[in-house]
Amino acid sequence: MTDERESRQVVTVVTGASQGIGREIAQAFGRRGDAVVLAARNASNLGETASLVADAGGEPLVVETDVTSLASVEAMVACAVERFGRVDNLVANSGIGGPSGVLWEVDPDAWDETFDVNVKGVFHSARAIVPPMIDRGGGSIVVIGSISGKRPLYGRSPYTSTKAALIGLTRTLALETGAHDIRVNLISPGFVEGPRIDWVIRAQAEARGVSEQDVRAEFEAHSPLGRLTSPLDVANAAVFLTSEQARGITGIDFNVNAGAVMY
Repeated sequence: MTDERESRQVVTVVTGASQGIGREIAQAFGRRGDAVVLAARNASNLGETASLVADAGGEPLVVETDVTSLASVEAMVACAVERFGRVDNLVANSGIGGPSGVLWEVDPDAWDETFDVNVKGVFHSARAIVPPMIDRGGGSIVVIGSISGKRPLYGRSPYTSTKAALIGLTRTLALETGAHDIRVNLISPGFVEGPRIDWVIRAQAEARGVSEQDVRAEFEAHSPLGRLTSPLDVANAAVFLTSEQARGITGIDFNVNAGAVMY
């Protein structure tokens, strides 16, 4: 059974698959017909994602996972390999928004938590998944970063610092794994529609003493298209970067931001 599946089905792990961008990414791989391993801490939300992936045409596997724990991530990868016989792709999407406020008022524990999830979580995911990828002769890793890693955003130093760190992590891992035919790329989404950007806009408005409407208009004005980035934009980019059409692409920071200026 495992051998038959290995020959016909691509296996993609998506961390942070319980909601938001991660859920959209999981559905996109489901539409491609992948077996999609859904990893996150929120088991009930993962069940909802699994139903959507199955409806899209994929084969979901739910594995409750805490990316801040290497043991938890290793157990998730082992479960995926046991079920499907291989892992072809990882989309490292798990992340939290972290605290909002000027740096000198940020709680150190909140700073550490943001790095634990957003950076150490990617480290754990890659560390656990690269060996089985080497064993099968290759694979693809896509890390989800942010526009915030490359341009300042008032009161967001913990989050922006983690996303900047992921650029260096991606480039170095691409160099280290290239000889094993493993490609590693990062997507830097713009301001993505959804609950998180709504929270950021509220926090920005409060910190700067302006209206939420003004902040939203400012974010949209960064884009020549005059809009925020949609989760589907990010999901489609992730599918592309793991496809055969992207076999010559590794170590890049792929901007998906509705044309927003990022430097």
